[in-house]
Order: sequence, then C-alpha cells, then structure tokens
Amino acid sequence: MRVRVNGEWEQTEDRTVGDVLRRWGLENKKVVVEANGTILEPAAWDATALTDGMILEIVHFVGGG
Repeated sequence: MRVRVNGEWEQTEDRTVGDVLRRWGLENKKVVVEANGTILEPAAWDATALTDGMILEIVHFVGGG
C-alpha cells in the first residue's frame, strides 16, 4: 500500500502506525504522530491500521545546542 509519511509517498508492507515507527527506529523516542489530521495517543499506535493513501506526520524531538 502507499502512505505519505512527512510529505513523501512510500510503498510499505507495514500494517500499523506502530510498525512504521519501529521501522524508523522511533518507537522509544518522544514523538507526536498525526494520522489523517488527527493526533494519535501513543497507546493507539499499534491499534491504528494503515490504509492506502493514509497521511502520517511524525515529529520527533532532537536536542542540541
């Protein structure tokens, strides 16, 4: 299926939002995930199935100075 993640379309075999986060190595990071315009609580990541054409925005926090 095709999903758009942070503005880029990609083909994926991932089944859930949690799968996407694990593939990107973000599952244990402080992130905010928006799916089709709705912010998801972390508890919902593994329960939220990806659908063809879904739009995800993932924001993660980076420290530095």
